[in-house]
Amino acid sequence: MKFGVTMFPTEYAIRPDELAKTLEERGFESYWAPEHTHIPASRNTPWPGGSDLPRDYWHTYDPFVALTAAAAVTTTMKLATGICLIIQRDPLTLAKEIASLDQLSGGRFIFGIGGGWNVEEVENHGTAFKTRFRQLREKVLAMKELWTQDEAEFHGDFVNFDKVWAYPKPLQQPHPPVIMGGDAPTTFDRVIEFCDGWMPIQGRPSAGPDLAEKIGILKTRVAEAGRDPASISISVFAAQPNQENVSRLGEAGVERMVFSLPAADRETVLPLIDEYAKLIG
Repeated sequence: MKFGVTMFPTEYAIRPDELAKTLEERGFESYWAPEHTHIPASRNTPWPGGSDLPRDYWHTYDPFVALTAAAAVTTTMKLATGICLIIQRDPLTLAKEIASLDQLSGGRFIFGIGGGWNVEEVENHGTAFKTRFRQLREKVLAMKELWTQDEAEFHGDFVNFDKVWAYPKPLQQPHPPVIMGGDAPTTFDRVIEFCDGWMPIQGRPSAGPDLAEKIGILKTRVAEAGRDPASISISVFAAQPNQENVSRLGEAGVERMVFSLPAADRETVLPLIDEYAKLIG
């Protein structure tokens, strides 16, 4: 089992570089930075996590800036987006940001992605909410072309460019792993077509089979699609930090647990990090 940590990096919390260095010293495998460019003041869209949206959501640093700061003070720990809202970003620019970070970190980037839940936030970026996953798909496929081809081109309904030269390429070949977040009815379709892993959020309401059964369903569908089930990693986001949960998820086939930290100062988060570190065997 691999263990990671996620925390909204904000100006009132422990700095992302200090956090990352502390996590690596404690033996954690990865640090995951969330993303929200902004939060509309209207708050018409309900937050899936509860009634009151934490202020962290509109105070977070840009994840790639935070992860670059983390990369500068660490040597082995993976640096991940958890998750990147691709539909709010231009794929040509994002592909360069990711390749640059992967190169400068020595090939340590993990690309956690998702479609977003906030209708107004998504639409402020010029994206119709109902088309967000179609756009997400095209942008991932286009970025893969940019990362792997000397002269990349892509022609879709939302992303369209003729042959271009785009460098640097990622250090990881063919590209950093793409991990799909979420647990919607069509999530597995996206995982199977263009991702390298699946990452549901523990504790969020979810209809249908339990996690162990869903993992089995995913692996079966991956094999039926002609892919090796072992090529799809399973991570659990916001995992409950206790030994019983570690054992249960491990038996279910989960390969990585990502624990949540509050966006708080060093004195608040260090005791939690030390407590979580006890689970690393």
